[in-house]
Amino acid sequence: MGSGELVRSLHAANLIDEYVLQIHPIVLGSGTRLFGTADRVDLELVRSVPTTTGVIIAHYVARR
Repeated sequence: MGSGELVRSLHAANLIDEYVLQIHPIVLGSGTRLFGTADRVDLELVRSVPTTTGVIIAHYVARR
């Protein structure tokens, strides 16, 4: 099981309380969706940090 599959499984089971995402300043145009077709989960941004390379590190908590 790869990390994407693990995240999707944990997300589907409602077992993730926090998400820390690295957002890179490029557009690929295609690829596998991180959460697939999972049910909607509302997130609250608690912190974001821009890096010198343009990457944004975004920390979210799940609203339940």
